[in-house]
Amino acid sequence: MTEPPAPPAALPDASSPDASSPDASSPGAPPPAPAVAAARAPRSVALRATLAGAAVSVLLILAIVFGSRLLKDFDSALLPYAVATVFLAFGVAYRYTVWISSPGARRLFKQGWRSLFSVANFRKAPTALPKMIATYLGFQKFLGARSHARWAAHQLIFWGCILAAAITFPLTWGWFTFTSGSGSGPGYEMRIWGFKILGFDALSLVGWLMFHGLDIAAVLVIPGASYFLWRRMKDRGAITGQRFGYDLVPLIALIVISVTGLLLTFSSIFLHGGGYEFLAILHMVSVVFTLIYIPFGKFFHIVQRPAAVGMQLFKYTTRQDEQVFACKRCGEPIDTAPYVENLRGTMRDLKLDFDAWAQYCPRCKRVLRGTAYLSHVKKGFK
Repeated sequence: MTEPPAPPAALPDASSPDASSPDASSPGAPPPAPAVAAARAPRSVALRATLAGAAVSVLLILAIVFGSRLLKDFDSALLPYAVATVFLAFGVAYRYTVWISSPGARRLFKQGWRSLFSVANFRKAPTALPKMIATYLGFQKFLGARSHARWAAHQLIFWGCILAAAITFPLTWGWFTFTSGSGSGPGYEMRIWGFKILGFDALSLVGWLMFHGLDIAAVLVIPGASYFLWRRMKDRGAITGQRFGYDLVPLIALIVISVTGLLLTFSSIFLHGGGYEFLAILHMVSVVFTLIYIPFGKFFHIVQRPAAVGMQLFKYTTRQDEQVFACKRCGEPIDTAPYVENLRGTMRDLKLDFDAWAQYCPRCKRVLRGTAYLSHVKKGFK
């Protein structure tokens, strides 16, 4: 076995005195420039995030006003839901801006968009993007490698939430309306922004699906969320690292929303409206809470996930060019050369000063660390 190369040089001890620098502990000494920049950075990021959130909220309010034809189609009974979506828009824009302000996320974000709009990438792999959207975002095949049961439960939640959002948001904003010329049906017209899209009979299968779309979404979400809730109470690995507010509250909220929504339908059909007002308030509170919670809890990964598609596209297209980076020690392939360089750039942005380690495979990193430990820490011991 050949002698491993010397590991990258260790960082100088930050606690050791430096004769060339002024004594920072002396009274009246001004803080060093990096400290001032570090103190200003969070404030500038918070300001940008607040402005982005305010801008997106204003744009959504304008979209609601004009999309509902100056509130002509806006249902005042749905006002709490609409207000919650405005808070949702502010929170998503705020946290997304903070997220992409970090060096790693910013580099991933830029590289992803660059790959997404690259003409060369589309020429090399024209079907790569739709395939990744379908497999990575739609059917989430990466979850199937972990567990088929988890994949199935996640699919139920995903498609149930997609269906619920596609129905709820346009209705809440007044973009989506159902009107009847006779007042009580059975003939209805579905209109978007005032334009007729479809006419249907409320007593037909199409009519039943139209008016029970949210019930179908609830039926999909309940078993998926219940499985994950059961797993988090039984699986020892999940129990170890879970947090109530981060891991359990989202699942409980989804179940409460779905159950109360189904109970509203049950009340109107079988109980002649008995308890409907209480259930409607409970359902509204749970939905509003969940919408406001999304940007600041586990549900935020829904917003983050599409950004990862660009990075997956970046890795896929670079593999087509066979730009594979080999480990500097053993020669085993690590990843694509542009991806490794992107990782090194991120580490340099974070001022970690050991980006050279990205050029070694995981096994060689362990060997080099062990060699360094034996050479420096355990030197002289047998």
